[in-house]
Amino acid sequence: MQIVFTVLMLLLAVAMSGVVSRLSPIRLPLPLFQIAIGALLAAPAFGLKVRFDPELFLLLFIPPLLFVDGWRIPKRQLYQLRGPILALALGLVIFTVVGVGYFIHWLIPAISLPVAFALGAVLSPTDAVAVSAIVGKNRLPTRLQHVLEGESLMNDASGLVAFKFAIAAVLTGSFSLWQASLSFLVIALGGLAVGGALAWLLSLGRRMVARWTDDEPAIQVVLLMLTPFAAYLVAEHFGVSGILSAVAAGIAMTYTESGQGSSAMRLQSNSVWSMLEFVFNGMTFILLGLQLPSVIGLAHADAREAGNVPVWHLFAYVVAITVALIALRFMWVWITYHLKSFRMLLQGSPVRRVNTWVILTTSLSGVRGSITMAGVLTVPLEISTGIPFPGRDLLIFLATGVILCSLLLGSSLLPLVLPRVPTPAETMKEKEEREARLRLALAAQAGLEQAQVRMDKELADDDAKAMLADIAATLAQIYRNRIDAESDTAEIAQRANQHRNFERDLRMAAIYAQRTELYRLRDARLIDDDVFAVLLRDVDLAENWLSGPLVSKH
Repeated sequence: MQIVFTVLMLLLAVAMSGVVSRLSPIRLPLPLFQIAIGALLAAPAFGLKVRFDPELFLLLFIPPLLFVDGWRIPKRQLYQLRGPILALALGLVIFTVVGVGYFIHWLIPAISLPVAFALGAVLSPTDAVAVSAIVGKNRLPTRLQHVLEGESLMNDASGLVAFKFAIAAVLTGSFSLWQASLSFLVIALGGLAVGGALAWLLSLGRRMVARWTDDEPAIQVVLLMLTPFAAYLVAEHFGVSGILSAVAAGIAMTYTESGQGSSAMRLQSNSVWSMLEFVFNGMTFILLGLQLPSVIGLAHADAREAGNVPVWHLFAYVVAITVALIALRFMWVWITYHLKSFRMLLQGSPVRRVNTWVILTTSLSGVRGSITMAGVLTVPLEISTGIPFPGRDLLIFLATGVILCSLLLGSSLLPLVLPRVPTPAETMKEKEEREARLRLALAAQAGLEQAQVRMDKELADDDAKAMLADIAATLAQIYRNRIDAESDTAEIAQRANQHRNFERDLRMAAIYAQRTELYRLRDARLIDDDVFAVLLRDVDLAENWLSGPLVSKH
């Protein structure tokens, strides 16, 4: 019962964090509210304590988060921006592990160099979701947003794999750069291969199940939810990276699922994954907050054993490490920008002027989040039987403090820096969306005309033909308005959008009236609950369709 009660409390805390963040007069990232709620629950008044097994924690939280990131990231942009993404996701990770590792060892001599490298590795993953929570959706330039998303996806894997190597070096007491590099290559490529192959096999299996079950959406969604865990477990069983396997499975799922499944399955799976992503991210930060009171005390005890370090020194260490991470990130981005400009100059290509505000925004966007927390909590309790892992609680405190400090610095500095970053009047995404909407409307208009001609030939009754013509004319007018809404002429586009707004408002009023009447019929016991549920779903789907972005941004 205690486990059930704890899980229910964590779920309630995740839900309340969303409410508090919306009602708070102070605009702060959602993770900060979740950490605060976790710390409150750990206070003596509530006394909630949770201590997960590290391996169980890694299995439960990491695969689904990485899988959904890989699934949703734009694949074309991921390929087009592979240069800067790999420079940040691989080059910067190595640069961070080495640079921050030596810095931590110099700053806190009690932390051995292998342990410092492990802390540097677990601090290298960034959290693009936390950055979006700070600056808001679609506030960053599109190109920079895609680079940060790709970096966050890839460095989650590279950082955690490097972390596992560093922990292994601490446990065994030996480290070989050549063997580690070769092992990293085998483990990484093996993980990617297993994830891609498993995504294809599971997708094939789900198609067979769909044929046997008449494409029941609930069954498909449950099988899809199991995919990241299967990818992780199978890869770990064969001794390759389960982390990269989950990422590869998510990326491959976009292609293996192309054109497959019903619309109901896609709607349900999107809703389920959005919920799971919110819950898993939220529970990670709440668990972080739950650890805070005990971690501070245990970290102080570790520090005192190492040299009677005052408590305020611990917080100074956190600030120093956070500043070092931002400085190293700024240096790396500045160097890679100038190297790219120099290479373009040698090739005779036009060279773009390096914008310092873009580099500064990129540096401040290296916010640490749930992956760092999930990783550091997997530090083993003991090196061997009876020998505790050196400074484990201090490591957790430092990682926790850096997450908090990076969130606070990002919240305070990014809104000041972002307005100085140049953004195009119309982004490539908006242009492509506008052109795609126009093409869809033209395709619908052509399909409507073809269907009318075909149906008209099959009808012999003049009244039926007249009815068909009236319906076709009404639908044709809707698509003509959609075509006009994407017009290059501002006056035509404005009038078409006004027409669509009127249409949406009237349709929405009709939907509200339908829902009110539906509840009245149910309350008056004129319809059964089964009938009520079916009709309510139809009304909700109609409202959801109308709530979409009908109005052109053009």
